[in-house]
Amino acid sequence: MRIPNHIAIIMDGNGRWAKKRFMPRNFGHVQGGKTVEKICEAADKMGVEYLTVYAFSTENWSRPEEEVNAIMKLLKNYLKDCIKTSNKNNMRVRVLGDISIFNDDMKKSIKELEETSTKNTGLNFQVALNYGGRDEMIRAIKNVAVDYKENKFDVSQINEDMFSDYLDTKGIPEPDLLIRTSGEQRLSNFLLWQLAYTEFYFTDVLWPDFDKKELLKAVEYYNNRDRRFGAV
Repeated sequence: MRIPNHIAIIMDGNGRWAKKRFMPRNFGHVQGGKTVEKICEAADKMGVEYLTVYAFSTENWSRPEEEVNAIMKLLKNYLKDCIKTSNKNNMRVRVLGDISIFNDDMKKSIKELEETSTKNTGLNFQVALNYGGRDEMIRAIKNVAVDYKENKFDVSQINEDMFSDYLDTKGIPEPDLLIRTSGEQRLSNFLLWQLAYTEFYFTDVLWPDFDKKELLKAVEYYNNRDRRFGAV
């Protein structure tokens, strides 16, 4: 079986999962966080080298304040716990997105997590926080403009590889497989540049119920795809 080198996941359905159980949406987010840990372990054992999850988008700020605050608290605790688990599991963690909006404590946790796990050689785990594909490209274009103004390159040097180096995913290969849970079939502003030739897998399973068995189904689907990258 061909194992995708890089799997990206839009983790959807936490709120609906909780609602079905007559529980608050925040309970679903807690359970969804536990699922992340299980899928990291399963992906690593499967031989996946890169795993990227969409944890909080630039659009998620429009959710009810109570829910946003609960998610921020959950993410803060997760980042701190992840320092221990990343080193225990030899996992390198990187955060994608514009973290400038977060408070100092959150930014400190992100920096500490990335620095302490940078030498780990196992699964490369990327967490997208305050991330949006359009926002990522706009930030990249601004940085390209600044460097051009400082005469760091000539216009003729601009190509896809160069632009990719200005994105949050610099040095990370493009996803081979995108998984979205809960039955929705859209990208929701996730990795718009990077998903150009990625295989898409949509499942009705809500994220808290997504497990190793469901991950295997997605990989089996991937194995049935003929990846031609525009060729015959």
